[in-house]
Amino acid sequence: MSQVVVRNLEDGVKAGLKKRASLHGWSMEEEARQILRNAVLADSASSIPLGSRIAARFAGCGLDDDLPELHGQIITGMDFSS
Repeated sequence: MSQVVVRNLEDGVKAGLKKRASLHGWSMEEEARQILRNAVLADSASSIPLGSRIAARFAGCGLDDDLPELHGQIITGMDFSS
């Protein structure tokens, strides 16, 4: 595995990292690994179109029924004139 050294890290950032690590129950080093891993994975996930990501996320939730009450109806905006 590779090593990364971060120099000149602000005290507030270090304190925040320490707090997050404590909340998750692991070391600051593991917290930094998790943050970096999630950032890199989020970048690679963004190459998948948003609609496909949303569909994949809710694929097993049983939300695949059509909305028959909307078929054939014209959708109009709300009337705020009164």
